[in-house]
Amino acid sequence: MLEGGKSFFNAVMKESLKQQSQNQPGQLKIAQRLRMDQTRLDEVTRRVKLGRPEGFAILLALQGPIDRQAPAPEPGLQARLLRHLVTYLRNKEAAGVVSLPAAKEGGAGAMLYAFPPGDFSQQYLQAAKRTVGNLDEEHMVIVIVTDTN
Repeated sequence: MLEGGKSFFNAVMKESLKQQSQNQPGQLKIAQRLRMDQTRLDEVTRRVKLGRPEGFAILLALQGPIDRQAPAPEPGLQARLLRHLVTYLRNKEAAGVVSLPAAKEGGAGAMLYAFPPGDFSQQYLQAAKRTVGNLDEEHMVIVIVTDTN
């Protein structure tokens, strides 16, 4: 976690993963893409600012080790490297979007945006440079904000 509220992040992710089978590792599925035009990026930035100090989370995603012996998460799905998703999103000039359920009954849900390396994600990494150093490997910046829709 680079910035944001740990309690917000924990509540949102706990609710998201609770809705999945306990026999499988948690999965988040990108259902939409967010075009990387300035108007849409400004909206994400606005949502982050509205969420301060505890209603947002910014994370750095890196490729972890892959367990080749693990069963596929779902029939027909394959384990893929993070770089494949980064390449896909770069080619589409988009961020991935995941809608997350409300952390509390009747509360607002949250939106997760997965940004490939680029100018927009770089602004969030700048503040964290002392923590993460230079990133030579593929990575994504994950922004989670309360859904205001």
